[in-house]
This record gives sequence, structure tokens and C-alpha cells, in this order.
Amino acid sequence: MNTQAPNMRPNAPPVIRQLDEASINRIAAGEVVERPASAVKELVENALDAGARRVDVTIADGGKTLIRVADDGCGIAGADLPLALSRHATSKIDGSDLLNIHTFGFRGEALPSLGAVGRLTITSRMAGQDAAQIAVSGGQIGAVRPAALNSGTVVELRDLFHATPARLKFLRTDRAEGQAIADVVKRLAMAEPFVAFTLRDVSGGGEGRMVFRADAQSGDLFDALHGRLSGVLGTEFADNSIRIEAERDGLHLSGFAALPTYSRGAAVAQFLFVNGRPVRDKLLIGALRAAYFDFLSRDRHPVAALFVDCDPTLVDVNVHPAKSEVRFRDPGTVRGLIVGALRAALAGSGHRASSTVAGATLGAMRPETMGARVYQMDRPSAGARAAAYQAQAPGFAEMQRDFSARVEDTAGERTQGPDEALPLGAARAQVHENYIVAQTETGIVIVDQHAAHERLVYERLKRQMADTGVAAQALLIPEIVELSDSDCARLLDHADALSRLGLTIEPFGGGAVAVRETPALLGEVNAKAMILDILDELADQGDSMTVQARLEAILSRVACHGSIRSGRRMRAEEMNALLREMEATPHSGQCNHGRPTYVELKLSDIERLFGRT
Repeated sequence: MNTQAPNMRPNAPPVIRQLDEASINRIAAGEVVERPASAVKELVENALDAGARRVDVTIADGGKTLIRVADDGCGIAGADLPLALSRHATSKIDGSDLLNIHTFGFRGEALPSLGAVGRLTITSRMAGQDAAQIAVSGGQIGAVRPAALNSGTVVELRDLFHATPARLKFLRTDRAEGQAIADVVKRLAMAEPFVAFTLRDVSGGGEGRMVFRADAQSGDLFDALHGRLSGVLGTEFADNSIRIEAERDGLHLSGFAALPTYSRGAAVAQFLFVNGRPVRDKLLIGALRAAYFDFLSRDRHPVAALFVDCDPTLVDVNVHPAKSEVRFRDPGTVRGLIVGALRAALAGSGHRASSTVAGATLGAMRPETMGARVYQMDRPSAGARAAAYQAQAPGFAEMQRDFSARVEDTAGERTQGPDEALPLGAARAQVHENYIVAQTETGIVIVDQHAAHERLVYERLKRQMADTGVAAQALLIPEIVELSDSDCARLLDHADALSRLGLTIEPFGGGAVAVRETPALLGEVNAKAMILDILDELADQGDSMTVQARLEAILSRVACHGSIRSGRRMRAEEMNALLREMEATPHSGQCNHGRPTYVELKLSDIERLFGRT
């Protein structure tokens, strides 16, 4: 049963009132400041817009009781401090062109919103002027006072949401809010590799602990970005990522994307930026997913840090107060740029697989508990070992000098030495009729023969399909699918792309479409179910991979059945031919499901396993 609204009187019309400034600011704060991480984002972005080269963030209790952001930027004049706390007052734009925006902030809502829901203090000093301070609590602005500060600005926010205590009930634990703040700082640090960042947690008082630190990088943009990503995402990502750089129609794409074998179980390591602004955009996420579509299984997600730069007039960042969503003037061009650049870079990586595969292999070989390696201390010298070898087996003494690199052939006659200089080396053995062991100049390579050949056959089938096109099968009686007008229009917008995949649809009046052809490779299909699946994907991602996914699933199954089976004995020349074809085929470092096809172990790592170093 609906209850009557408290501001409605029986038999009386509703009264229109002008809200007071405090209420307006609190309502605005609900959009701009959702949680402590939102406040940190706004304040750090202000610091970056001020030209800061160093930003220090201090928090306490997950940002609920204290958020302090200090920078060495240009500062604010004392006379302008009251204006900075007024709604829609900003130094970023003049209001004449809301599409030509070159800064993080431009709405002029952050500082007054924060002052409306917390206790805010701003201390700032502009070059050549004295420092000044202003405080605001619950929307009540105090007077400007003299202060002590060398340069830049310090913004301190205490007791967030004290003026709206109901909002505190919706916050998570201090730990969760602190993690959200760290994520915000890390994303902004990735966007600005030439700026130093620190994040310190002083909960409980004292010096606190350093949560995150990123020193300013030097060099060119890619070197600086690579160094910053190494510090934020870890050296493993930096070692297993590919440099991305492409340009099309005024759009520039740069960044790093990880190899398919370096993937995650969730989409938590996908960092996307538009003109330096961290965003969570469905178009960009969908394009990233499409680029890796053929290399990862459905439960794996790519890792990437991608930066799209363009003229500000080509993208609208004024979609939401939080500025985390954007709208491109030509979304198709952006998507094509990302998909094309990533696929070209992945193809250029050839047979490369991530180094973490070897690390996991070595970890599996090591005992779970490593005791104290006392025997290392008592290890005999090289001379003593030589004497012992001579005494025990005189014929063995001549081998001991380069014993660690001595490998005996078990795969037929010894192949030519130069093969060992090739990336995947020369085949030396087949183990359990499934794994090929090859010797390289610096170690050994273990290849899963079935997975590797399956990928090679799959790539060959894809090339054939690309060369000859997808054969379409005409339906004797076209299948009519009834849809809503909006769904019909959305589907017909992608009719040309679907036709290239063998699925031909035509308008049939009203909201109906006629399915006239389906991909011959799929055999008999439920056209209506396929159309509905495509529409669901279009609504969720803005693009559909349903038909392509089914076609490539068929090719993958054909490749699986047509590849070398596990349990088959292979001759030395067959194994070496497989290795050479892997080196010449893009994406051969992972199978059709995203698993690695080979593991490379360095000789130094193997020797460490046996305590030889």
C-alpha cells in the first residue's frame, strides 16, 4: 500500500520550492562523492591540473576520518579561495566550449561538494604571494586566514559524510575503502608517469605505513610508461607485455598489452584511459575482449593498460558528474583501432609465451619444504671434483669441464648444431609420446605436441576461411523472427558485418527480420535463438561475436581432430618440422584455449634446482 508523501497535503496542489544552497551541495555531493575513493580522485585530479610534479596522499580509517592531498602545483591565490568553494566556479574552462576540454576537472563541483558533506580545509600558496587558508564545515565557509606553506596546495578533508550520517551506513570496511583509494591512486599514477605519487595510511596515529609509492619516471613516454607499469602492475606484467602503438583518423592508441598466456580469472587488470583520464567504458572493454577473443577461453581475461588520445572535440567526457564514462563521436573507428592494433601486436609476438609459465614449472619441481642447504657450504672445489671423476671413471673426466651443457641424443641422429640457435631449438627426445624435449643454446624447451599442432592447424584453417570467405547456406524457407522496433533497428545496423560471416538478414516489415542465409559450417541452426543471442551481446557490449565464436569453435574442433594425437611416436625430423612451423606461425605460443603450448627452462634455472650454482 502506498503511503502519502510527507510534503503532500490532502486536496492541495504540490508546492514548488527553491532549495537552499546547502541542500543543493549535498545533492550534488551524492553524485560526485560516492565514497572516500571518489574524494581522493577529485582532489588528486585537481593537483594534476595544477601542474603538480609530486602528489602525496594521506588517509586514515579508509578515508572516513582523514583524507589529505598535498601537491607542489601552481597553488591558489588567497583572494580566490572563497570562490574556489563556490559551485560551478573553476579555473579549468571559461564555459564557451564544453567539448574542447583539456583538463581532468571542469564542472566546479568537487570542492563545494566535499565541503558540504565533511570538514574541509584548504591551504595554498601561489608563487610570489603569501600562503592562505580557508575552512568549510557542513557547507559553512569560514574566513580566509594567513597560513604557513612553502608552495603548492594542501587539501585536508576530515570526517567525511559527518553532515549526512546516513551515507556512512553504505560505506564498506576501512580495509575495503582503503583498497578502493589505492586503486584510484594507482590508476592516476599510470596516467601520469612523470609525476611522483605516495599514499600513506596513518590510521591509529604516528607515521603510519606507506601503502603505495611511485617515483617520477624519466626518458621518453614509452620508457616512462613501461617503468611506471612495472612499479604499479609488477615486473611480471612488464616482462610479458607487448608495446602497442597505432593511429587512425585522428585517434592515437598507445600502451602495453599482456600475452594471452599471461591472463587473469577476472577483468580486474584492464586499465583504460582516454586523453589521460581513467575510464570504465563498455565500448573500450568490448574492443579489448574482441581483440583477445580467439586466444582466451571464456573464463580468462586479458591484462592491458591502453591509452586513447584524440582531439577533445571527438569525445564527450561530460556524460556523468563522476566523469568515468565517455562518448566517442565515431565509436566504430575507436573499436576498429583497438582491435586491429592489438591483433597486429599479438601476431607480431609470434610464438612467444609468457615467462610466468617457466616460473610455475620450476615452482612445481621444487620440494614444498626447502631445508637449509648445508651441502652447498661443503661443496668440493672444481679441482677436487675433477680428481674424484678421474678416480671413479677415467673416461668420464674429459666430460666434466662442460658437464652442465652436455646432452645426449635420444631422438634419432644428432641434428645440425645451428638448430640449437633457433628460438625453439633442436628436438632431442619425445617423452610419454606427448611431449617433445628440445635443446636450445641457453636451456631446454618442452612442447605439448598435440596442443602445438592443434594451434597450427587452427591458424591454417582460419587463413583459408579468410581467403575464401565464409560459405553461406540459403534457407529454403526464410525464418521470420519477430522483434521490437528498437531491437530490429539495432540488429540491422550490423547486417553487413553479419553477412560477411555468412548470416544474411533482411527487414520484413514492422519489427520483424527475415533470416535468409546461415553459415554452412554450422549446419542446421536455430536462427531465432542465434538472433536473440546476438541482440543480447549487442545490448551489453555494443558488438556481437556470437556468429564468429560459433564458426571458430567449429574450426577449433576440426583442428583438434586433425592434429597430432597424444600417444603418437614422432621421428626426429617430424619433431623438428613441428618446431620450425611453430616459430613461423603467429599465436603458436598458446593453444586454442589459451594454455601454453611450450615451456622454456633456462639452464641456469635447471642448475639451481640441482644445487649446481
